[in-house]
Parts: sequence; structure tokens; C-alpha cells
Amino acid sequence: MSRVGNNPIGIPSGVEIKNLDSEVTVKGPKGELKHSLPNGISLNIENNIVAVSRAGESKKEKSLHGLTRALISNMLLGVSDGYKKTLKIEGVGFRAELMKEKLHLSLGYSHSIVFLPPVGIEFKTPNQTTIEISGIDKQLVGEVSSKIRSMRKPEPYKGKGVRYDGEHIRRKAGKTAAK
Repeated sequence: MSRVGNNPIGIPSGVEIKNLDSEVTVKGPKGELKHSLPNGISLNIENNIVAVSRAGESKKEKSLHGLTRALISNMLLGVSDGYKKTLKIEGVGFRAELMKEKLHLSLGYSHSIVFLPPVGIEFKTPNQTTIEISGIDKQLVGEVSSKIRSMRKPEPYKGKGVRYDGEHIRRKAGKTAAK
């Protein structure tokens, strides 16, 4: 029994959801998202509540039941509130700069890295060591922030690199001096 899949989803005010030919369309004040429903999964919309149900009891349908419910819930939250991830840059000379819509990163390499935002993603740099990534698609926001982090992952000795806000990096002791 799927505990996640059986939970009903409340529709926030100002958000409109439609289900046509097994494709769910969610429109809200921030934008529009679409998702196609897998075979065996159906959607029921009544009284500002969305219920996801499955046709059978196979293992695949059970796993897709909870997944589809979570994806639709994320879509509803995304078009109403949006998602945001914050990255912190640590290191001497490491900085981020926003020029037009391109993100220029100086991360200790011999060249600066230029990162173009995909459609639906917006960058903000409140200061040189902070990057805010925002958008309506939770998966895309997480993917972009992960790509930026992977350009210079935080190293365990001095902690230099790009990290998520609030991420704890386990530090290692350096080499001890020889006798």
C-alpha cells in the first residue's frame, strides 16, 4: 500500500490543473508545467483536491503511484511559490558574477567559467560569494545547482569550493611534519 500515493493534494489558490489524454497541465501565477501520466495511473480532480489512483497492484504500478503523486505535488508548489537553492562559494579569489543573464564563475582555474541558464531558471548574486538559483521546476533547479557545484566541489582540507547553503563538509587533518 502506497502511503505517499494515497494522500490527497490540495490545490493552492490561483492554480489551475487540467488532465487531458493522460497529460497533466498545471498553470499558476509563476508559469505552466506539464507531465504525462504513466500507464495504469489516473487522476481525479474534485473540490480543489487532487487524488492519484492506480489501476492494479503490480510492483511497477505501486512505485509509479507514489512517484506521480509527488511529481504533481511539486508541480503545484512550483507554479504557485517556486523553488530556490542557494550556493555558497568559499576560497581566496573565488567569486561569482552575473553579466546580463550569464553567470561568470572564477573558481581557481586559469579561465573563468561562463554558465548559461536553461529556460525557466533565473540566477541572482546578492554578493560575490552567493548564488541563488530559482525556478518553477524542482528537478531543473536541483540539476542546475548540482552542475554548478560539480565545477569545484568543496575539498575536505581547507573547505574551498562551491557548496549548498547549510551543507556541512567533513574536514580532514593535513599531513603532519616529518621527524
